[in-house]
Amino acid sequence: MISARKYLIQREIEAGTGAEIGLSVDDSGLFSAMRIWFSDLDERHGPVADLRPHGLRGHRVTLGFGNFAGATVAQIAKASQEDVALARALVASIPEGVDLDLGDHQDIANWQVSDGSFKLVAIIRHPEGTDPDTAITRTCREVIVPIMAAMAELIGYDVVEENTVEPVYEGEILESVVRRRERNPRNRLLCIRIHGEKCMVCGLEPKLIYGEGPGSIIEVHHLDALSLQAEPRSYDPAIDLVPLCPNCHRAVHTRRPVPLPIDELKAMLGRAT
Repeated sequence: MISARKYLIQREIEAGTGAEIGLSVDDSGLFSAMRIWFSDLDERHGPVADLRPHGLRGHRVTLGFGNFAGATVAQIAKASQEDVALARALVASIPEGVDLDLGDHQDIANWQVSDGSFKLVAIIRHPEGTDPDTAITRTCREVIVPIMAAMAELIGYDVVEENTVEPVYEGEILESVVRRRERNPRNRLLCIRIHGEKCMVCGLEPKLIYGEGPGSIIEVHHLDALSLQAEPRSYDPAIDLVPLCPNCHRAVHTRRPVPLPIDELKAMLGRAT
């Protein structure tokens, strides 16, 4: 039952979106369902995902907006082009096997939230024999997380910066932007969905060695030295972000202010082996 996996669902979605999630269980029907929202907005004032069983081995996820979400929709309308592009890319990263319906006059490349009537429906089917925990985890990672991450990006949820021992050098006026983008779980999510969880330099796939939990240590690296640019610019996670293992990520940042190019680090690694 979906209700029995409440904390699994919450953990998966919070890890992928970088936002605190609220949930409620609906046991009024034959099968339990769950409503999911951003906890600081509550389910009346923001986007809400409704998760229900579908058929024998599937789930149906419906995203809509609460009855009093006008202020949130207005805030979404002010999202930057970069945020809109990232939100669309997150939804587009949902696997092709998932049935996705964005409603009339909306398509996967150019959808937008123009008012509170916006609705997105996704149906995912699981292979026969899939155990319930695996099925709900797959639904979260392949459907709910990218949908809610897209909403988080449009609304403007930022990532809380942790204290770092790395110095901020004079002249690196946008280093905080680089750190925020590299640490943003939504950027990480999209980077991994595009490139996989294999280090672009050494080829390490942590999950193959450490398993699902400890193996989730792959990091993302911004290829351009945004910290040296006079003004922010839009970027494309598909070409500007790459996955690196912690060792290689640390290695590229040993050169300052411009990090080592990926190809140069690969050449160093080749000479050392």
